[in-house]
Amino acid sequence: MKNKKKKGSRRLGREIAFQILYSANFYETENIKDYIKALDHFFSDSDKNPKKIKAIEFARDLIQGTLQHQQEIDKIIQQHSKNWKLNRIAKVELTILRLAIFEMIYRQDVPIKVAIDEGIELSKNFGDAKSKIFVNGVLDAVGKSLQNKLKTPGEIDNG
Repeated sequence: MKNKKKKGSRRLGREIAFQILYSANFYETENIKDYIKALDHFFSDSDKNPKKIKAIEFARDLIQGTLQHQQEIDKIIQQHSKNWKLNRIAKVELTILRLAIFEMIYRQDVPIKVAIDEGIELSKNFGDAKSKIFVNGVLDAVGKSLQNKLKTPGEIDNG
């Protein structure tokens, strides 16, 4: 039997952010506030659990950042996903890639290796059997590119 490890507030926040960002693939709104409002479904005013409060705050930052930088992130995904157009990448994997790449580039408090590992964990939990391999390959390529050439977000080499 698998040893169930308690989720930290950041992992929980990533899972919540993933679910809301995934839903963004199916709604036509440019207003980030609409997605932030969806956090209300994961948190009630009577819930004072410090871990959940931290998770919601982290999720909010991830959602806002990922949506604000989505165009740049999509260019990076396109550069590093060999022979895959964005519209051919499954929505689960695309959402995970966007979220993880946002963390890799814009969150100085998240090491690249951690962002990659967390992206892989999300793919195990929400994707199919092949998700992990695809997500790992793209994130690894982006991570190597970032580590080799610490450039500005839109200028990452295919490295």
